[in-house]
Amino acid sequence: MCIIVLKQSPGFSSTSVFSRHEVGVTHVLVTGGAGYIGSHATLRLLRDNYRVTIVDNLSRGNMGAVRVLQRLFPEPGRLQFIYADLGDAKAVNKIFSENAFDAVMHFAAVAYVGESTMEPLRYYHNITSNTLTVLEAMAAHNVKTLIYSSTCATYGEPDTMPITEATPQNPINPYGKAKKMAEDIILDFSKSSKMAVMILRYFNVIGSDPEGRLGEAPRPELREHGRISGACFDAALGVIPGLKVRGIDYPTADGTCIRDYIDVTDLVDAHVKALDKAQPGKVGIYNVGTGHGRSVKEFVEACKKATGASIKVQFLAPRPGDYAEVYSDPSKIRDELNWTARHTDLRESLAIAWKWQKTHPNGYGSA
Repeated sequence: MCIIVLKQSPGFSSTSVFSRHEVGVTHVLVTGGAGYIGSHATLRLLRDNYRVTIVDNLSRGNMGAVRVLQRLFPEPGRLQFIYADLGDAKAVNKIFSENAFDAVMHFAAVAYVGESTMEPLRYYHNITSNTLTVLEAMAAHNVKTLIYSSTCATYGEPDTMPITEATPQNPINPYGKAKKMAEDIILDFSKSSKMAVMILRYFNVIGSDPEGRLGEAPRPELREHGRISGACFDAALGVIPGLKVRGIDYPTADGTCIRDYIDVTDLVDAHVKALDKAQPGKVGIYNVGTGHGRSVKEFVEACKKATGASIKVQFLAPRPGDYAEVYSDPSKIRDELNWTARHTDLRESLAIAWKWQKTHPNGYGSA
């Protein structure tokens, strides 16, 4: 069993409030809560007075983000961090046996399309197998609510746009395939378990906390596979000589990929609304996007304006496993969860993220 390290807010005692259910308090397990999206979701949950336990192995997450959250919410019984790997079933079962969870937000996953084509087995193990482990622990300990972080990559490259929840799922890379397999397992299990399940398939995430407390800080060795926003900021900071755009011959207006960019603040709002609306025995599946596609060239121009930097752009061959055009139809989540993306100005979202990047050139290590 892996080593488990517990870190809590001050006031920890041997009779932890995390180990018992409490009327009026919802205790949420956030897997991958030290990561980019997971840390922002944790911030929102804590702000809304949820009790939160983060489980993360820090392979992609940042302990610095956890420390920020601990400083913001130091009161006893608010936030707990557990270092553990979801691939260790004994450790996961121990965590569930020692904590009284009311719901799980499952973010933890490796999440780079290009990397998935080079390391497919890692992706199937990390995403599909680990989700099965979480579900088994939920079943064993009677945790009945799951909010699952999925992806538009499960759709592959549909024939028509925009993508609705009824669009056939035909993923074309191991990342999307692994996520779809995990979805299938969740759906099969939900039929006999009376679980409350919400599956959120989201599009390309950008932005950061508007108050500058959290941001995106991928490990240096992963920057090559990371989000285009991170690459743009690295180029603006001079960390890399320029921005590499992969693919200029796609069947789109300017030849570059078209994506639906969703601000992380809107994304976590969708998760909280999904948690609030989750019902026993019911399954909700929702696209989380703006409904508008933007080309990579448009994105680069917005990044130049947001940073005020002159970014050199190099055009390269397409990335393996990528697709030309993807954007959502978010009408279902609007109608059923009363959710709509509010932060839709691309330059503004990038400008907010840029502020954090400028003050944290080395990620949380320079905070």
